[in-house]
Amino acid sequence: MKKIIFVRHGRAEDQASEISDFERSLTIKGKVLAREMAKRFREKESTPGVFITSPAFRALETAYIFAGELGIKQDNILIDSNLYHRADIKHLFELLKNIDEDIDAITLFGHNPAFTEMPDRLCKTGCEFLTKTSIVCISFPVQTWSEVKLDSGKQEYFLKPEK
Repeated sequence: MKKIIFVRHGRAEDQASEISDFERSLTIKGKVLAREMAKRFREKESTPGVFITSPAFRALETAYIFAGELGIKQDNILIDSNLYHRADIKHLFELLKNIDEDIDAITLFGHNPAFTEMPDRLCKTGCEFLTKTSIVCISFPVQTWSEVKLDSGKQEYFLKPEK
């Protein structure tokens, strides 16, 4: 079985003319919620596999917070610029081609609308909207990453920050 876990970045600073969208950081509340969600994720997921993040600072910060909670070294987090610049199902399938078959799970950190659209297209039953810091795990009853197809996955869990 293969699993793709999508984590939408935490709440970020408002857009300001002084910094680019790419450079926006998590707010204090965004960092707190990311830590809470990382703890919930750790309880749910014993094998999160490889962490791959968008290079945008808010996604990178979210990935670092999750890595810290799961005891994963920051040096082991991969950065894929397509998760910021061209995040879509086509590029996801390109990314999967480069994942070693010994790895059964990947955890992606990125942005909407792609992080709602991709799980929705992969999951047989669809997937609801990912709010900031939401997590969805989609599993596939396959042995290789090349066998992952649209509408063939099963939603294993969906975690949202509590209000």
